[in-house]
Amino acid sequence: MSIPQLVVSIIYFILALVLIAVVMLQSGKSAGLSGAIAGGADTFLSKNKAKSADARLARMTKWVAIVFMVLTLVLCLLPGAPAAA
Repeated sequence: MSIPQLVVSIIYFILALVLIAVVMLQSGKSAGLSGAIAGGADTFLSKNKAKSADARLARMTKWVAIVFMVLTLVLCLLPGAPAAA
């Protein structure tokens, strides 16, 4: 394993952990529905705050996933990379 491949592999591993964490931090799509059925009285500000945090996490998930896919291609195209079976 060459030095560039090792460096990219370490970054790839860290990025995979970040992607898992960002996806796990997002609230589910059914979270709003269960609150409406249960009759939870949220204030206007708390609803907007939650939406903006969820929107930021969704945006971050998209960008981290794109970087993850590009890094996957880079790892496969590096010289000395194992051939896909």
